[in-house]
Amino acid sequence: MSANPVIFNNTVLRDGHQSLAATRMTTEQMLPALELLDNIGFGCLETWGGATIDAGLRFLKEFPFDRLDAIRAKTKSKHMMLLRGQNIVQYAHFPDDIVNAFITTTANHGMDIFRIFDALNDPRNMGTAIKAAKAAGKEAQGVICYTSSPVHNTESFIKLGQDLEDLGCGSLCLKDMAGLVPPRQAYDIIKGLKDSVKIPIVLHTHETAGIGATTYYAGIEAGVDSIDTSIIPFANGTGQPDTARMLALLENHPRAPKYDLDALQALREHFTKVYEELSDYTSFANERVDADALKYQVPGGMLSNFRNQLKEQGMEDKFEDVFKEIPVVRKALGWIPLVTPTSQIVGVQAMLNVKFGRWKNFSPQATDIALGYYGRTPAPVDTEVQRIAATKSGKDPITCRPADLKDPGMDALRAALAAKDYPTNDEHCVIQAMFPQELEVYYKSKDAPAAPKPTKTAPTDRESIDLGSGPRHYGINLDGKRYAVTVDES
Repeated sequence: MSANPVIFNNTVLRDGHQSLAATRMTTEQMLPALELLDNIGFGCLETWGGATIDAGLRFLKEFPFDRLDAIRAKTKSKHMMLLRGQNIVQYAHFPDDIVNAFITTTANHGMDIFRIFDALNDPRNMGTAIKAAKAAGKEAQGVICYTSSPVHNTESFIKLGQDLEDLGCGSLCLKDMAGLVPPRQAYDIIKGLKDSVKIPIVLHTHETAGIGATTYYAGIEAGVDSIDTSIIPFANGTGQPDTARMLALLENHPRAPKYDLDALQALREHFTKVYEELSDYTSFANERVDADALKYQVPGGMLSNFRNQLKEQGMEDKFEDVFKEIPVVRKALGWIPLVTPTSQIVGVQAMLNVKFGRWKNFSPQATDIALGYYGRTPAPVDTEVQRIAATKSGKDPITCRPADLKDPGMDALRAALAAKDYPTNDEHCVIQAMFPQELEVYYKSKDAPAAPKPTKTAPTDRESIDLGSGPRHYGINLDGKRYAVTVDES
């Protein structure tokens, strides 16, 4: 075990409010806390990425790079963002030139660490982002997405870590996005990685199922270099364990760090006020420990939100059936991990299987996974399911890196922005690539009143089964009857 104190990274400005308040914290609500956050001595502050770019643009009328600039101007700590590899912060794969432009531009705005993951754990979907981060002089942190299945084990995770080190990553993160990794397995994976690679290891989990803090303790015993914590009330539940709580758990431990408890209390008081201001977006279901996450092996936020969405589909009595179908879909699609966007894709397909019959209604996203358009799955896709997907879609399976089929896109983006008389710099190009409709609404409504607030069931990034740029699934009432409707992207 390492004798060095474990480093705490802080997630309150990104994952904390994404997990517990539908990513609705505004830049203005963050600014008063920055001096305290900056001076405590966290390893880094997670300030961007995940759903913050989408939510800021869509709901808060904030141009994403403006937030990054505002936080960077008031902090000297390292900044970290979560990046979905070739998906950037969307659900579809983008051409290499757009990925490169996004990372280069973000680095120029002060981002220090790019935490890069792929939903299938396919290193081919992470390579471009890793190279771009390194070329920009920044740290590329490769992610191992934890999941459990017959083809995932300690050895396979360690092998992935070695592959990511070979790709040039400066650090690794074992990302337990659903709070499901048992403490002993976390110990074994971290210990194996520490024995096998030379770069620092980060452990990330959630308190969804009530084992997150214990998992961190086990990781610290195994020699992990840093862990991610947040600050109450944007902590625990579906968020990361609270910083002060972790300090208490480590009291008298030889690797316990020292952080200012008075400063943490002041931060808690500030964020408690913010949490109250965001009460329309918070939910007790996300604050509590939910052991169902262990039973169903899905992200906890997905549980609470999926219950509501099944109700909207008139399928509230099919909850158990749908969640029993999830491992069936996962197995057929090659035992893919459940992390954005695959958790949403698997959830939708399980619902469609129960409602219409297994594989009778194949969602476009599940079709693309079956045919290789998301990347290499951990295990082979079921051959019959792949045949059905190919027949229904008229598309052939592929084995190449999906982005190899993408033509460069920056010139077309610049032309599209120019045609609308919008700025044509790289900042606007990359946002246009991912969120063209939201960007247009942003410019049209900059001076309009704030958008109405959604109900308490507003989804977070991990909770939603709305697939962004792809088809949307709705429940509608027509002449007194309930129908499930799929609306194609076009």
